[in-house]
Amino acid sequence: MRAIFSFLAFAAGIYSILIFVRIIISWFAGNVFGKPAEILKKITDPYLNWWRKNLKLQFGSLDFSAVAAIVFLSLLQNILFTLSVSQMITIGLILAQILLSLWTIITFIIGFIMVIIILRLFAYLTNRNIYSNFWRVIDSIYQPLMYRMNRIIFGNKIAGFMKGMIISLLLLALLMFGGRIIINLIAGFLARLPV
Repeated sequence: MRAIFSFLAFAAGIYSILIFVRIIISWFAGNVFGKPAEILKKITDPYLNWWRKNLKLQFGSLDFSAVAAIVFLSLLQNILFTLSVSQMITIGLILAQILLSLWTIITFIIGFIMVIIILRLFAYLTNRNIYSNFWRVIDSIYQPLMYRMNRIIFGNKIAGFMKGMIISLLLLALLMFGGRIIINLIAGFLARLPV
């Protein structure tokens, strides 16, 4: 039984890597990679399309359904690996794995927004053409969140653009690192539950 769970965990990990490669290949226009890319599409697209169709995690031009698909596979892989090692799994352990997987999604989104803010800050400091379509898309992603965070800190006062970006970066970093500590404590507690 241990070998079966170990093999299934390994297979879930390999499939996650294939999906990740498929996502990267989709960034390139045309059929640059030929027949291997076509085979990869046939293997991974049905799974990815299911997530796109059922979760509808597209926000503007960004589609996060692939992230959810990979996180689900990671959760499945962790549960299967735990079964292969201990040959027993509890509800507390499953809840801990679900919590850690959800936190992975949240930290990915926080990290993504932090990278966007850093890019925007760099463009602002180097006097790039900040009025192009690219920067408008970037602004539409981070500005609503930045506005809300600045309202929490400054109330009704208007913070300057630079100050607002720096405060937003600091708050997101604090949320990411503080949240990791709290989530790990909760997950550790849940994993020890005998149920």
